[in-house]
Amino acid sequence: MIKELIHDPIFLGGRSEIATKEDLQTAQDLMETLIAHKETCVGMAANMIGVKKRIIAFLDESGKSPVYTVMLNPEIIKKDGVYDTEEGCLSLLGGPRPCKRYKTVKVKWETLDFQTRIKTFEGFTAQIIQHEIDHCNGILI
Repeated sequence: MIKELIHDPIFLGGRSEIATKEDLQTAQDLMETLIAHKETCVGMAANMIGVKKRIIAFLDESGKSPVYTVMLNPEIIKKDGVYDTEEGCLSLLGGPRPCKRYKTVKVKWETLDFQTRIKTFEGFTAQIIQHEIDHCNGILI
């Protein structure tokens, strides 16, 4: 179900809890909401739809063709190549804001069937993942 976006910085600034099997509907709702906003958004975290769980959804352009991906309990375990950039966010009013990101990130997460995966992402996909994991950690740009 497509959910309404949350814009409250106090709510968004709180840390999210570990996702469990009881949160799979939230993962589905997050994906549907992201796709509904695909013209203006490439990634979302569950707190953006009002659920403080460690779930992100994003457009993964790291393969041969772009695919929407959901990660449960994502964690950056290695990062390299810091750079300065600007990002916008659907849940925050105003234009893009400056931030620091890394060119490559190694991420550990769980799939929708709770299988652990580890993969290194680079470029724009890495930037999206960092932004969404920041949301899970209560960090706003």
